Amino acid sequence: MKFTKYDFGHLDRGDVVEVTLQGSAANVRLMDSSNFSNYKSGRQHRYTGGLAKQSPVKLVVPNSGHWYLTIDMQGLQGTTRSSARVIPAAAMRPLPTFNEAPLSSIRSLVRDAEEELVPAVDGPDGRTFDVFISHASEDKSDVVRPLANALKQAGLSVWYDEFELRIGDSLRRKIDKGLASSRFGVVILSKAFFGRGWPEYELDGLVTRSNSGEQIILPVWHDVSKKEVIGYSPSLADKLARSTSTHTVEEIAAEIVEVIRSPAD
Repeated sequence: MKFTKYDFGHLDRGDVVEVTLQGSAANVRLMDSSNFSNYKSGRQHRYTGGLAKQSPVKLVVPNSGHWYLTIDMQGLQGTTRSSARVIPAAAMRPLPTFNEAPLSSIRSLVRDAEEELVPAVDGPDGRTFDVFISHASEDKSDVVRPLANALKQAGLSVWYDEFELRIGDSLRRKIDKGLASSRFGVVILSKAFFGRGWPEYELDGLVTRSNSGEQIILPVWHDVSKKEVIGYSPSLADKLARSTSTHTVEEIAAEIVEVIRSPAD
């Protein structure tokens, strides 16, 4: 009987032998030394594998030892070509969990960590807000509205246009009042945000207050890469942020709540 042989030498338990076939189906057998000897002699043998009709085929090494792979066309018609490689077990394991520093451990995302946060100015109606949310309207349904509602349900006072704006209001005046009377600014950075008039107007106001030590900016990246944020604003890209690609809205909201409620050192 003709067969193709691969001698892998020593393999560890959990290693994976990946076989690629080109052509017809074939019999694929992964065997230790004693069973390979029996196979060559036509005697009964044990193996991992079987008739492979699709490619690639992945065979997990059941025990550490010396292993062989054979490919033959016994009982089959046609021809096939093959290649094989070993994927070490270590390469199949997931990476360790990456634990980011919590936002609450960072005393400031924009201002100097040693500066005291100046309280927000009371608005005309006597209210102050814990957080002002700056965003593009295109991101409302996916991120902004759920985030605003989560922050509000957690007991924060939130300046969000759907909560504060009414028909007939002056948009600029209402935004200015909201900016002046908010302690923190959450900025949802996205492709829709970049280059838009009102979002950039709000961001300018937040940056002005943060640079004077009056307000902290908490950036949230939505469907954008760091390269894209750098292209828009290198200074914002350098700040600790959270991304909707790695965190849920609920997780982001919980961290923002913790930051806002954390007492100053």
